[in-house]
Amino acid sequence: MSDAITPEIVEALLPEVAELIISALNLEMNASEIEPDARLFGEGLGLDSIDILELALVISKRYGFQLRSDNEDNTRIFVSLRALTAHIASQRTK
Repeated sequence: MSDAITPEIVEALLPEVAELIISALNLEMNASEIEPDARLFGEGLGLDSIDILELALVISKRYGFQLRSDNEDNTRIFVSLRALTAHIASQRTK
């Protein structure tokens, strides 16, 4: 885990995480179409709880840390691509 997660680190990781979302969920869109601050649930990208579970599994395999379904911060973590990317940047071990 890194102690100093800068906005530049998050910005650099955004395209990779967007592409991960697209491929993990077989979405028919380009990664560049995901607005960094748009909601992932409901309006915005329109993901549901099953999508988030699938995404959490792929993230844990790819970045080496576990996203738990009982984590009270999940609402904050999965609110947007930017929030998810910042969390990944702060927790990743790979």
